[in-house]
Amino acid sequence: MALTLFLPGPTGSSHLYTVRSTPQAKPKPGTRFNRIAYSAAHVVANPQADNNPSLDCAMDWDATIAYRQHLWSLGLGVAEAMDTAQRGMGLDWPTSLELIGRSLDAAKDIPGALVASGCGTDHLNLDEVRTVDDVIQGYETQMAAIEKLGGKLIVMASRALARVATSPADYERVYDRILSQARQPVVLHWLGDMFDPARQGYSGSNDVDQAINTALAVINAHPSKVDGIKISLLDKDKEIAMRRRLPAGVRMYTGDDFNYAELIAGDGFNHNAMHSQSDALLGIFDAIAPAASAALGALAQGNVDTFHAILGPTVPLSRHIFAAPTRFYKTGVVFMAWLNGHQSHFTMVGGQQNTRSLLHFAELFRLADAAHVLTQPELAVHRMKNLLAMHGIE
Repeated sequence: MALTLFLPGPTGSSHLYTVRSTPQAKPKPGTRFNRIAYSAAHVVANPQADNNPSLDCAMDWDATIAYRQHLWSLGLGVAEAMDTAQRGMGLDWPTSLELIGRSLDAAKDIPGALVASGCGTDHLNLDEVRTVDDVIQGYETQMAAIEKLGGKLIVMASRALARVATSPADYERVYDRILSQARQPVVLHWLGDMFDPARQGYSGSNDVDQAINTALAVINAHPSKVDGIKISLLDKDKEIAMRRRLPAGVRMYTGDDFNYAELIAGDGFNHNAMHSQSDALLGIFDAIAPAASAALGALAQGNVDTFHAILGPTVPLSRHIFAAPTRFYKTGVVFMAWLNGHQSHFTMVGGQQNTRSLLHFAELFRLADAAHVLTQPELAVHRMKNLLAMHGIE
């Protein structure tokens, strides 16, 4: 039976659309990768909580952990409580710490499950942060809490540091202090201001090349304490250039949701795997998890063409989800989780389900179909029709 619905277009009129694709085949259990791949997993809100959804953070813990179990079952790691589209924009530090603890506990039941946890300074009141020492103490507070739980750190970029730092030396001082104390190698986190305007000029310069030099100086001072660095600049050339300059043994975790397929595949530079390919820590892997797993499995078997055939069609979807204003990308990710039956509602912490338009969701639906990532097409059509009806399209 044809799966059809009326989808709105940019001219204001609606057109009949038929779902054409079949879902991406699930990867075989036990599939192994030759890349480390983390998904910046979303959280599931509790829409039935008696609270102010724009101010309070009410969680559906069962659904949230179930989604992490889904990701682990596909061989993907979980980058926990570090999603900049929710952390500090609806997901507060106390809830983040509880989330980290629950995720680490759940991972104990799954052999090989990877978890790395976001450590930042978002519990600080920015209006009260005056010095670099205030930032250091903020990091140390979260660092101690996460390491007490046995967690591996993702040292997140700090709005507070961007606010008070006056030179690259201030960044070097902060990271020197944090890295010197870390119990195990950390993942450093650096993102461009398209993800968060409050972090403009991070690493001490608005010139990206100079900022890269500062980040490399931090890593070179503590190579044994750095597992890798995740950068989200949406500039593949900058990522490749930095990747080639990393010390031996330090990974580049791509956060480029526009160009991830080619960055993960690599370019064969210098026959050095660390310098010629990227691992992954991506928000889009939340939305396309089965396809990401299948593609990475094919790549590990040397089937590069299959890797691109699976992952390539997801890139237009990702570019749409991460379109400006990029900081609202998680709305599209949670929308996908709802369409695919991983949660019973389309409600987000901070009320962020309202940050994208109906036309955005309609185009997202079309692109998800083209990418073969509507895993339950009948359910997806049913739920899309419900959303359209709420906006007067039936």
